Amino acid sequence: MSFYSDRFRLHGKTAVVLGAASGIGQASALALGELGAQVLCADRDEAGARATAEQIGAHARWSVCDAADGAAIEALAAHALDAYGQIDIAVATPALNIRKLLVDTSEDEFDQVVNLNLKGAFRVMRAFGRPMMAQGRGSLILCSSMRAVTIEPGLGVYAATKSGIEQLVKAFAAEAGPHGVRVNAVMPGVIETRLTAPLKEKPEIHRAYAGHTVLNRWGEAHEVGAAVAFLASDAASYITASSLSVDGGWTAIDGPPTGLTQTRPSR
Repeated sequence: MSFYSDRFRLHGKTAVVLGAASGIGQASALALGELGAQVLCADRDEAGARATAEQIGAHARWSVCDAADGAAIEALAAHALDAYGQIDIAVATPALNIRKLLVDTSEDEFDQVVNLNLKGAFRVMRAFGRPMMAQGRGSLILCSSMRAVTIEPGLGVYAATKSGIEQLVKAFAAEAGPHGVRVNAVMPGVIETRLTAPLKEKPEIHRAYAGHTVLNRWGEAHEVGAAVAFLASDAASYITASSLSVDGGWTAIDGPPTGLTQTRPSR
């Protein structure tokens, strides 16, 4: 019998991943592709999206899309439907964080972060949710953050957008569930990516972050990608309106790690 292993496989399913050029988005695309899905890798970085698609193989394509552009997201959804005839999985990972205290944040900076992180998630939810509801199935996965439930100075606007994503996930799960669509989020902690690579130049901060996790280490992008693949699969068929923490136990520990400054990144 292969009942359980079959439920993790994604053969015959199509997936669109925004932010597929690098980091968590790339890892998610690779995981979905390895499990058998046809994957459309989308990013504003065309070369990066193409490289990810080429790494997946013949069952992957790429497209240019800026998650801060509502028309571009709508066009991406239309392109995916035209190419595949269906959209079974949609994953959105792009995010922006301008690390400043709230009193030092300009309205323009506030708008930039909200436009990409929160409004971008809404745009993806709307553009891909419609065809999923019409076809009567689908799995939509957004990228939250441990900062949805924890805070530190300098990350206030970012944290607010991630908390907003948590509520969007619950709201749309309630609306789309009767149509056979599941809506979830992953909640990464401190993950080794290109964006967090500069912390390796500050060993004391890097160690302090690791020390605040139960596992005493940073996570890797593939560990978040595996969580995305699980939520996308039929193995998670009764999971919706949920946020899966991939934070090494960070949010289980009360109080901040020692030795950190206000300039440390969120993930």
